[in-house]
Parts: sequence; C-alpha cells; structure tokens
Amino acid sequence: MDYDPRRIYTWEMPARLVFGAEAAKQVGQELRALGGGKVLVVTDKGIVKAGLLEGVLASLRKVEMPAVVFEDVEPNPSVPCVEKAFALYQAEKCDCLVGLGGGSSMDTAKAVGVLATNPGKITDYEGMYKVKNSLPPFVAIPTTCGTGSETTFMAVITDLDRKFKFAVGSPLNLPKVALIDPLMLVNLPGPIVAATGMDALTHAVESYTNANVQPVSDALDIQAIRMIGKSLRGAVANGNLNDIANMVLGSTIAGMGFTNTRLTLVHAMSHPVSAHAGTPHGIANAILLPYVMEYNLIGATERFAEVAWALGEDTRGLTAMEAAELAVEAVRRLMIDVGIPLSLKAVGVTAEMVPVLADDSMKSGNVPLNPRRASRQDVAEIFQRALG
Repeated sequence: MDYDPRRIYTWEMPARLVFGAEAAKQVGQELRALGGGKVLVVTDKGIVKAGLLEGVLASLRKVEMPAVVFEDVEPNPSVPCVEKAFALYQAEKCDCLVGLGGGSSMDTAKAVGVLATNPGKITDYEGMYKVKNSLPPFVAIPTTCGTGSETTFMAVITDLDRKFKFAVGSPLNLPKVALIDPLMLVNLPGPIVAATGMDALTHAVESYTNANVQPVSDALDIQAIRMIGKSLRGAVANGNLNDIANMVLGSTIAGMGFTNTRLTLVHAMSHPVSAHAGTPHGIANAILLPYVMEYNLIGATERFAEVAWALGEDTRGLTAMEAAELAVEAVRRLMIDVGIPLSLKAVGVTAEMVPVLADDSMKSGNVPLNPRRASRQDVAEIFQRALG
C-alpha cells in the first residue's frame, strides 16, 4: 500500500492492554498500581444479573479497595445517565473508575471521568480535544466483542433534548488499562455476539477504507477483518472460547485502528438511527454497512478488494472492482448467517424519518472522511435503499 511521503502520520495508543482468560481478575492490582483508593464500578443490570460483577469485586476486595457500584447504565447512555453516575462518584468520594460492560458502560465511565477532573457539563465537551485535564485512574473491562471502547478516544452520549448522539473525543479519555478477558463473554447470547461483532467489523472496514488511512491502523484493521470474518459465525453459533477470544481481541484491535483514523458514513448515519428509532448501535451499523460499502466502492476500490480477500473471498483473476463487489456480498452473507436483518424497516425506521436522519448524519465529523464525497441527498438516498 502506498502512502504520501509528504504527509505526517501519527498513531497514538497509551493504554496498557492485558489479554487472556481471567485477565479481569487483575483489576484490583492494576488500580492499586495506578494509585486508586476508592473505585466507582460503572456497569449495567444485565452484567450484574449475569454474575460478571462478582469476580471484579472479589479482585478489589483482595487488595482491600472499597468499591461503589453504579449499575444503571442504559443502552445508548444519555446525559442524565452520566450525571447520575457522576453524582454517585462525587457523593462517595471515589478517586478512580472501572468501566465494566459494553460500549455503553465504558463510555459512561469515560464521561464520569471527564466531569471528575474538568469543569462544567458533559455537553460542554462535545467534539474533539476539548477535554483539558487527565481523567482519574480508569480500567476498562469489555464484556462484548463490538465497540472497542476500551481502546478508543471517544465517549458517545445521547442528548435526549436534541435526540442526538454526540461524541466527546480526546486521547485523555483512554483507559489507563484494558483487561481483555474472553471468559467475560462466553455466556453472551448469540444475538448480542452478532450485533456487537458486526459493530467491530464495521469499525475495521470503515477505518481501512476512509480518507484518513495510515500505515499502523491499516495493519490493525486488516487483521481485525480477518479475525472477525473467520470467527463471528462460530462465536454466534456455539460461543466456544477460541472463537469468542478471536472476536473480543478482533474488536480491541479494530478499536486501536479506528481511534486513530476515524470512520465514514456508516457511523455518521447509524448514530441518528439509534437516537431517533432506538435501534441498538451494532444493529444499525450492520444494516447500513453493505449499503454504504456499495456507495463507496468507486472511492476506494482497491481497498474494498482487499477487504474481500480478508473476509476469505477468492479474488484471484478478478478486476479490482469485481473483487470489491465481493466484499459487499461477503458482508451480506455474514449478516444473514448470524441473524442480522438486511433492512432498516425491520428495526422501526420509516421513510418519514429519512429527512431528519439525513440532516443529523451530515453533522458528523466522519462525513468529510468518507472515501467518496457525499451530499445530504446522497445520504438520504442511501437511507432509502436501506429501507428496502
């Protein structure tokens, strides 16, 4: 792959990653090493019900670290959810954080960390590089194989008043340590594995094909695509440890890639879908992915051909465009195999929503990074096709 030698490329990943079975049991010693004294564990009721919290609390007890649990994280966490968690952090005089769960829990923990060391409201930090002070010691423990939030700069929060998902972006948001433990996912229901796994695939494909590509992220992205394409079906069908381990590690690797390159139209469009229709983030991404890929083929043909190869397609003897088209077909087959619907209509999106969805999509900072220029009308037409 050729890169412009006149351009400066940077890649940043200050977090410490620990991967392997029972890695989550290291949370106590990791927080102690970071100087933590009293921790707020940010999670959701599903994690508590699944029994995943107890091992984390046992690790904290082992190092005699007092812990307070906030278990009210909601899907697509809102500003009031963040404010409620931060109020508990303050009231209990906590000085460090654990984000335990999917992207919603980890993003909520990031937002609490921002408020703990920076003045004002979380909405004051919408956008990039507005966070000025480092967060408190923060350890992330993912329990899904999708968001990569344990290695990304972003916290995505929903403003209920605007029905708008906004991002708080800063390298300061990164957890100091991410504990990647496949045992935290082995009992995850197949549909959740499917939705979050497709989210991770979307991250890798968008990062690899956008207008801001760079060498280190390329290597991470293509490896993540290979791992996810190879393992998602088995992880959904059987939940066996090897496939689950590949999926959670693939998600983390994809997060390491896209946090340095950003994304494209898929995420620009999926955030409004979640905000207005309540569609889970991973499902919205998955449905939109092949439609956006089709639109973008002429803007990054060779890269989409390489995506097809990474997904296991035989591209020998094909033109670049023929191979690129196989990438779209491969994604659609994968969606069908793991039970993801192919139409936005199946998840409650209507034609009447398209104008506001298109308007909100164009507010995303990912739009300028799309490999093919896209107008509001182009975005609206993609939404129409995705309705089926």
